[in-house]
Amino acid sequence: MSNFEEFIEVKGARVHNLKNIDVSIPRDKLVVITGLSGSGKSSLAFDTIYAEGQRRYIETFSAYARQFLGGLERPDVDKIDGLSPVIAIEQKTTSKSPRSTVGTITEIYDFLRLLYARASDAYSYNTGEQMVSYSDEQIKKLIIEDYQGKRINILAPVIRSRKGHYRELFEQIAKQGFVKVRADGEIRDLVKGMKLDRYKVHDIEIVIDRLKIDDTADNDKRLSESINTAMYHGDDVLMVIDHDTQEARYFSRLLMCPSTGISYPNPEPNNFSFNSPKGACPKCNGIGQLYQVNESKIIPDPKLSIKAGALAPHGPEKNSWIFKQLQLIAQHFGFSMTDAYKDIPEAAKQMILYGGKEKFSVESKTLGITRDYKIDFEGVANFIESQFENAQTTTLKRWAKDYMDKIDCGECGGTRLRKESLYFKVNGLNIAELANKDISDLSVWFKNITKELSSKQLQIGEEIIKEITTRLQFLLDVGLDYLSLNRGSKSLSGGEAQRIRLATQIGSQLVGVLYILDEPSIGLHQRDNEKLINSLIALRDVGNSVIVVEHDKDMIERADYVIDIGPKAGRYGGEIISEGTPTELLKQHTLTAEYLNGTKKIEVPKKRREGNGEFLTLKGCTGNNLKNVSISIPLGKMIGVTGVSGSGKSTLINETLYPILNAYYFNGVKKPMPYKSIKGLEHLDKVIDINQSPIGRTPRSNPATYTGVFGEIRSLFAKIPEAMIRGYKPGRFSFNVKGGRCETCQGGGLRVIEMNFLPDVYVECETCQGKRFNRETLEIRYKGKSISDVLNMTINDAVPFFENIPKIHKKVKTIQDVGLGYITLGQQSTTLSGGEAQRIKLATELSKRDTGNTFYILDEPTTGLHFEDIRVLMIVLNKLADKGNTVLIIEHNLDVIKTVDHIIDIGYEGGKGGGKVIVEGTPEEVAKHKKSYTAKFLKKELE
Repeated sequence: MSNFEEFIEVKGARVHNLKNIDVSIPRDKLVVITGLSGSGKSSLAFDTIYAEGQRRYIETFSAYARQFLGGLERPDVDKIDGLSPVIAIEQKTTSKSPRSTVGTITEIYDFLRLLYARASDAYSYNTGEQMVSYSDEQIKKLIIEDYQGKRINILAPVIRSRKGHYRELFEQIAKQGFVKVRADGEIRDLVKGMKLDRYKVHDIEIVIDRLKIDDTADNDKRLSESINTAMYHGDDVLMVIDHDTQEARYFSRLLMCPSTGISYPNPEPNNFSFNSPKGACPKCNGIGQLYQVNESKIIPDPKLSIKAGALAPHGPEKNSWIFKQLQLIAQHFGFSMTDAYKDIPEAAKQMILYGGKEKFSVESKTLGITRDYKIDFEGVANFIESQFENAQTTTLKRWAKDYMDKIDCGECGGTRLRKESLYFKVNGLNIAELANKDISDLSVWFKNITKELSSKQLQIGEEIIKEITTRLQFLLDVGLDYLSLNRGSKSLSGGEAQRIRLATQIGSQLVGVLYILDEPSIGLHQRDNEKLINSLIALRDVGNSVIVVEHDKDMIERADYVIDIGPKAGRYGGEIISEGTPTELLKQHTLTAEYLNGTKKIEVPKKRREGNGEFLTLKGCTGNNLKNVSISIPLGKMIGVTGVSGSGKSTLINETLYPILNAYYFNGVKKPMPYKSIKGLEHLDKVIDINQSPIGRTPRSNPATYTGVFGEIRSLFAKIPEAMIRGYKPGRFSFNVKGGRCETCQGGGLRVIEMNFLPDVYVECETCQGKRFNRETLEIRYKGKSISDVLNMTINDAVPFFENIPKIHKKVKTIQDVGLGYITLGQQSTTLSGGEAQRIKLATELSKRDTGNTFYILDEPTTGLHFEDIRVLMIVLNKLADKGNTVLIIEHNLDVIKTVDHIIDIGYEGGKGGGKVIVEGTPEEVAKHKKSYTAKFLKKELE
């Protein structure tokens, strides 16, 4: 067997900080790449192996096709052998579109649509009866049986419950040779110029034939022709009226209600899609929610007069066209602009809010003349609505949104689908009701459904049901039992989105593929970790190679092969310091091995903080799955919020608590989830939220610009005597504006050379040699270093270099404190790992003056961090709490949980089974709880 079939051979990898490394990765195994944050794990897995796999795939297309795909840069590596097709499952790839849901990503919803289009029963939305459909032969047979020997009228319905005079329609019917119609239940002869009352609702049918049913052959032929003609004119629906009793019956080729005659088109999969005009609710276009103007936001205080500013969007009276129109309305309805809004006549309120056009005359008694006035007013509420829908700028849209509420669409009730689609049912449930169920409930429903279906439905739906049940099982296997299919992908956490993609990949049952995953255990409770590892092992056992970039202890111990990259991070990393099986790894003397074998560990504090005795009390939270939750947060402590995935931690903290605090201290615009009351806000003076979103998406963003230290450095350079003599201002030292930057590369340091049919090539700018600035700017030096040298300096070098400049020193020292001493000040933000970006954010916030009353919220700060990085991070966070600040951390990592002062555990399960506070207290108190999952794992850590 050749080497290629056993190993993926990487030779001479130099991407980012990799030091020309060679590595052999065993195929068809579960391989974990670990190491400090920023050591080069992602550079090897994603930027080298995945990038090369992608590039080779795109190379297989013709040159013509490649020009549309955009070329991919060849990674800086000598060669890679034994590479299979590569699929990367990263964290940041979910769609933010409101139309994307868990059901659409996993494609389960597509199978559901197929099931409903082929095997559902239709019911009438008028009477709830089951719909029926017949062939022409069946209709003829039924008419002969039911009306034998009776006189009947055969009619074709053309208008159903609509207003209009229909003169043109009657003329058209007459031209086609018909002589009678039935209008509103009365049969009438067609006469020239005939029309109906245009303001009333009408039902109109064409009288196709009047005949007596008997068994003659002539009668049979005539009946067939009449049915055919009636179907043609009545859009596949006909009506039969008994001449004596005047009772009407409907027959249709389509699905039809036997009593009222309403019919549905034969269902197709896109009738159940909220992304297709055929299935989407016409009012909300398949989004399920609408913005509606809230009158109480427009008039917050009805006791005020219009002059004093009762209309919040327009404020107190000004000399503007709107107020002139409002004065005319006041004149017309006989009230004054100084009257309280609540005392204004109802008709006037309607016009102020919803507009109107009116002309009126006012007689002037003093002059003895009559003046005509014209009101043409859009209405405040209508104006806000039109601005929200049509405004070009986001500022105007946001202004309009302030006076609106997001509500479930009134027509579809938030189900996103049109009325007809909701009346197709399988075992009594429509498709929206199924999409609302938790995946665990849905899985049980599908397992039992086969007993409930008719043999015909079973025959049609068997394969579809089998496909749906296996896909649901994969979602259960990765611990996502609490999600529902209609959950928007926008609201998923990074870890959830990644596990959904993993479940979809397992569902595709591919073999011989190389899967690369980026920390799939993020956001996953220890309880569910086992399920995730088993899923990856299942993926391997089918015959795939799985590479996982991971820090999780359990994952490393269960891997077949571990590659440890280090020894440190950034320019001090990029080397392979150990590789082999997990048992071989434990014998090494690397940082990872020391934490795994227990030589090093994050210590449990000897004593927990007492706090300052004050509390922040939040009561009655009911957002998403929270069940009337109330919590008391002790201030001046470090608090951990724990619980299984989907239990409601983010809803409680990020969606309820943070928006309340942000609105209170900084007038934030985000609306919190529903809650009853909050107390204790006076004990804090600001809130800081540090989340996982990237710090910059362009190569021009870097740690120096993000933390604000670059502004101080530029000011420092502008104060150097030489710069002052030349008249240079701080802007001269910016690479984003004209003046001091190199104009050849516009301050980028690199030039892009566009190659047809090949990826763009980045080359160092020949004018400035990658220094970003022009010669004159680089002549200004501080302590012998130019502005470009400072940008290329590592944080560790910058700390002593700027020690005499307190403003700069404080900021760079904080970056060093969070463990990022190895990055350079000017490193492009796009090349920072997720863990590094989050710590830069943290450093930016930490360098601001803390008041001792600040409330910090961190959402899973250990994302992307190695055991050693977590130790450094905890030192920084402990310093904050020691100064009296409150630090609240949402976390699953036990190394963090065991060091906090107070735990709030939410559970028991995710989704419907969560949303309650199980236990609160110190880690020691929580560990004693019998039912909490967190307690079970925490107990082992504290022993």
